[in-house]
Amino acid sequence: MTSYVKCATALVAAGCLAGQGAFAAMPTEIGPGEGQVDIVAWPGYIERGETDPAFDWVTKFEAATGCKVNVKTANTSDEMVALMNEGGFDLVTASGDASLRLVAGKRVQPINIDLIPSWSTIDDRLKEAPWHTVGGVHYGVPYMWGPNVLMFNTEAFGDSPPTSWNVVFEEMVLPDGKSNVGRVQAYDGPIHIADAANYLMYHRPELGITSPYELNQEQYDAALDLLRQQRKLVARYWHDAFIQIDDFKNEGIVASGSWPFQVNLLKADGAPVDSVIPVEGATGWADTTMMHVDAAHPNCAYMWMEHTLSSNLQSDLSVWFGAVPSVPAACSDGRGMQTPEGCTANGLDDFDKIRFWQTPVSACASQGECVPYYRWVSDYIGVIGGR
Repeated sequence: MTSYVKCATALVAAGCLAGQGAFAAMPTEIGPGEGQVDIVAWPGYIERGETDPAFDWVTKFEAATGCKVNVKTANTSDEMVALMNEGGFDLVTASGDASLRLVAGKRVQPINIDLIPSWSTIDDRLKEAPWHTVGGVHYGVPYMWGPNVLMFNTEAFGDSPPTSWNVVFEEMVLPDGKSNVGRVQAYDGPIHIADAANYLMYHRPELGITSPYELNQEQYDAALDLLRQQRKLVARYWHDAFIQIDDFKNEGIVASGSWPFQVNLLKADGAPVDSVIPVEGATGWADTTMMHVDAAHPNCAYMWMEHTLSSNLQSDLSVWFGAVPSVPAACSDGRGMQTPEGCTANGLDDFDKIRFWQTPVSACASQGECVPYYRWVSDYIGVIGGR
């Protein structure tokens, strides 16, 4: 283990945030790889050509570094946090509703960006993002970002594609003449409360919601009431991307919040689906590769973090997942499959319209006191259970 990793581990374990003085003794090189790197990742984020031979950004990395990449997929941010709390992993591709929990819980360590040669290529909007930067200290390397889209069945909606999230929140007859009851899905995670709050920001401005992640008790109660109404419509709460894909193919589901990943795979398979960011806007995710405080393979971990910023990986992953690269050049330099038009379609120009996932806290910036995340967890379980 390098002297830097030891230093950073000690700082985090002590509950401190690394100050400027901590960076003085950081090494400028990473030592030989330890033979493997163990990563917790969202489905589809780390491909070795097994799903589709055209998408493989692992095999050459393993050959070049001697670091075998082991991946444990997780379907929710809560699952990622739980796995990192258990330990035994080096890295995690954490979304904004998990990243600060991992920092506060002292499960991840500061990153020496001087050991990431490609750091300068990262989108300037992401370099100091608050979901991975605390007190000027970076706790990860930006990976991908994108919106939570409304996926819909084009046959059910015909010539009237949805323009609002109301098709998954309000009971109605859809353009095919059938009710939406039992034909829609919702995300199986407490962060879905933010989708309800985002909907209310547009339709009930009198509530005064300014951030879907910063809700006082009245705003929070309104979001829960909307979710209880949605409960009567939902056929399944989804968290597994591949089960949702099957539900759209075989179980009559016609509308749901989703990720571009599912949309792309369904389209590639010829399924009648499309997606849209509705008039209310959308929540979204900006994911960061973060290193466990007790990472057993820090050298391989640093090699992997640098590898993730290569423009050909960023480009191909952007095509595969339907996301936007954290390295803007990956959209246009021709080293991978992505094109400027593809990045635009994935949301490149929508950055300021997306309300990126954050961890709700009690001491919130917008109004002083808000409902914290632990309440979101218990109350959302109640909503799903019909309470």
